[in-house]
Amino acid sequence: MANGFDPRATASPQPTTVGREGVAFDAGLRSYMLSVYNYMASGVLLTGIVALLFAGSGYAAQILMGPGILKYVIMFSPLAFVMVLSFGITRLSTGTAQLLFWAFATVMGLSMASIFLVFTGQSIATTFFATAAAFAGLSLWGYTTKKDLSAFGTFLIMGVVGLLVAMIINLFVQSTAFQLAISFIGVLLFAGLTAYDTQRIKSLYFHVAGSDMMGKTVIMGALSLYLDFVNMFTFLLQFMGSRE
Repeated sequence: MANGFDPRATASPQPTTVGREGVAFDAGLRSYMLSVYNYMASGVLLTGIVALLFAGSGYAAQILMGPGILKYVIMFSPLAFVMVLSFGITRLSTGTAQLLFWAFATVMGLSMASIFLVFTGQSIATTFFATAAAFAGLSLWGYTTKKDLSAFGTFLIMGVVGLLVAMIINLFVQSTAFQLAISFIGVLLFAGLTAYDTQRIKSLYFHVAGSDMMGKTVIMGALSLYLDFVNMFTFLLQFMGSRE
């Protein structure tokens, strides 16, 4: 299968074997992608539960809205987990990568608890379901399209870097119009990344199928889609969210 169709095999009495291999390969790909989506969805669910519980505890308002270094530890801890997973995945065991993913989703929940202090629960729910619908459509398109999206990857990643720079600048400028522009561009960038990452994750299966990297690739794929979803949700919330 990996070497393509061999015309010399047309006279061979083995076409049913090739068919079985194709079916097995398709089944393996579906199982692989389902694992990625399951990890991603479970991570989002864990983040939401932790954020809701932390916000309701009363500690979130004291820590995230008040002075002190602890709020910065909570804010930047998810980035540390992403860096460890991204740069150390080849040296980590699959079990360790899984634990780090769940730990990342947990601390992400702590950092996102602030949205429950700023926006109404109804607007958060509405934005979440809108994001879920958009994410599902974009990911399905990325999975099924025959168009090669790899050419857009560099452009999208450069766009994210530029977006981060703009967000840092706006920390000092504090411009509402600039923030809305950042949010609009952010939604577009992470919408594009959802389709791009889905296609990239799918293509990785062809390289890792049957290898020891399979489990780690599932985790990293789930992490990529998780980040696409959460970022699209938070930027969209700036438009759809009603403040308390």
